[in-house]
Amino acid sequence: MGPEAAVEGSAKGEEEGRQIMDQAVNSKVENSSSVSFPQREEEKWRNGKGKRPRRGIYGRMLALAAHALAERQNKPEPKDLWQEPFVPASAWRPCAEQRNWEPSDGNNGYILVTANGGMNQQRVAVCNAVVVARLLNSTLLVPRFLYSSVWKDESQFSDIYQEEHFINYLTPDIRIVKELPKDLQSLDLEAVGSVVTDEDIMKEAKPSFYLKKILPILFKNRVVHFVGFGNRLAFDPIPFQLQRLRCRCNFLALQFVPKIQETGALLLQRLRRHVGLPGALDRYLIGSSAGSSNNESSGSAKKTSKYLALHLRFEIDMVAHSLCEFGGGEEERQELEAYREIHFPALTLLKKTTKLPSPEELRLEGLCPLTPEEAILMLAALGFRRKTHIFVAGSQIYGGQSRLGALTSLYPNLVTKEKLLSSAELEPFVNFSSQLAALDFIGCTAANAFAMTDSGSQFSSLVSGYRIYYGGGKMPTIRPNKRRLADIFLKNSTIEWRVFEQRVRKAVRQTKHVQARPKARSVYRFPRCKECMCRTD
Repeated sequence: MGPEAAVEGSAKGEEEGRQIMDQAVNSKVENSSSVSFPQREEEKWRNGKGKRPRRGIYGRMLALAAHALAERQNKPEPKDLWQEPFVPASAWRPCAEQRNWEPSDGNNGYILVTANGGMNQQRVAVCNAVVVARLLNSTLLVPRFLYSSVWKDESQFSDIYQEEHFINYLTPDIRIVKELPKDLQSLDLEAVGSVVTDEDIMKEAKPSFYLKKILPILFKNRVVHFVGFGNRLAFDPIPFQLQRLRCRCNFLALQFVPKIQETGALLLQRLRRHVGLPGALDRYLIGSSAGSSNNESSGSAKKTSKYLALHLRFEIDMVAHSLCEFGGGEEERQELEAYREIHFPALTLLKKTTKLPSPEELRLEGLCPLTPEEAILMLAALGFRRKTHIFVAGSQIYGGQSRLGALTSLYPNLVTKEKLLSSAELEPFVNFSSQLAALDFIGCTAANAFAMTDSGSQFSSLVSGYRIYYGGGKMPTIRPNKRRLADIFLKNSTIEWRVFEQRVRKAVRQTKHVQARPKARSVYRFPRCKECMCRTD
């Protein structure tokens, strides 16, 4: 087995390992809609109730990392640290904008979608709905987003994405309207059997399912309402032009609203510590704001500077749902179990009725999220210098500031959007987690290098896919193989730094191979395929 196949097989293995608890994942939204903690209690969950030190089992390794960073502060970084293999990567160019069909008249009825989850899940649901609308020759209503007390976000489509651009850009593909005809508005959709939930559709259903099961409902009632619609359309097999439409929606039709673009532009200017030098992806992320020059400095523009973006997927929900342990002992176990009982009741029941893998087995299989300590040790081992500027997304990590201490002690130039933007600039977004996630998306996607800590994260998948699509072979993404890293971290009490460094670099280097999208894998994450991108060689 070659290195590309080994890496792909490992990543796929991690995803398959999660499938035993798939239904429990979705139960977070479905089963907790009537339960919410007071704000003070939520802070306890995020920050951890105790004040235990967070160096924990990695105290020795963190000390070795600090020494190594001090020793090489004036030495050059590894040559490939900020690069991906340019020649094979640059052989692919975006071409999802190319169309080879007539517009759909949408005469078979209307499709409503109320997508659940956060911004990333909703984005995927929207693009899948666009494809289903074309498949069924139906008219799509502007998607709506499901409110949940878990996400506590009332944002709708037009609060995040430019509605008119979405409608107009996709007009050559499908018909999109803002409301149902008058004669359908009063229809009790549930009573007539037009409400279709995720329980009614298998995960990654094939187009044939929609033609066989959903089209008859459209013919009968003229309307179908999908509720949830999380990952309910397969990636293969699917006709070429429908797959291309999927890419066209994700990479071209969904543009953030000016409010998000303008604040995103401020974020990028401060991350780069200069004014007026847009990055390679800026115009796709922040539109006309990419060319604006705010009067933040009266002098001439400084030389642009590189920054690394790091997505820490270590929020309380991820930590609790993983069923892993993270060095906090009995207090941590009780804390996470209490959280699961409230937010993941189906998972709690599953634990009581089914023999699940132990925390140790989960970790060896690469199914545990990297802790902040493990993530920062990985970056140090890869060769990022102490003075590297690092933007951290997903900063509401379990353990709070005490856990972030391990990161800032090694990399003092570590920032979040909350540090770079004033309270007045963030105020319009404070109660809207999806809009805040959009700012993180901009900061991560535009980075000179992006490091994910969980290959199964929808956010990281969308960011890395966007960087592939528009990056021209110059936007590297670090995708750690958690199974291999777990084996390395198990030796944290005895391994020497030089050996640790070598093994981490080898494990990560193998994930940098440029490859076409593997069969049945996401085009949002792997856009290097003939439907989304064209080869120039």
